[in-house]
Amino acid sequence: MTVQVGDQIPQATLMTMTPEGPAPITTDELFKGKTVALFAVPGAFTPTCSAKHLPGFVERADEIRAKGVDAIVGVSVNDVFVMGAWGEQAGAGDKVTLVADGNGEFTRAVGLEMDASKFGMGGRSQRYSMLVKDGVVKQLNVEQAGEFRVSSADFLVDRL
Repeated sequence: MTVQVGDQIPQATLMTMTPEGPAPITTDELFKGKTVALFAVPGAFTPTCSAKHLPGFVERADEIRAKGVDAIVGVSVNDVFVMGAWGEQAGAGDKVTLVADGNGEFTRAVGLEMDASKFGMGGRSQRYSMLVKDGVVKQLNVEQAGEFRVSSADFLVDRL
């Protein structure tokens, strides 16, 4: 079942790249006591994700934070090394925290997985964004297949 507005974010452990190397990070660490803009992409370094999705959140990070968001988190079913390299290439710095859901456990737990096998990518995340306050989903914007509109930084900023 897909997570809905009003639902608690499920418990999961993801991975993030730190200056010391890969490190686990729990959903409690990401969301507890914070307002978080979360976005998910089907894959790091894929065309729309790299040309529009992540860059939009990097470019609008200050504006998003000025509207009361404590952190911006991007997640993908990729390994932590890929996510680290993607963030570096995109200039995410301290604007966007990228987390790896390498086994797709978080993605399945929120019910937003998709089968990208026909593209040779296996199980991946749907493209979406959400606003989470203290671990509770306050806004959920899931794209229709192949679209990039409601999960964008622009769409989220307009609704903050």
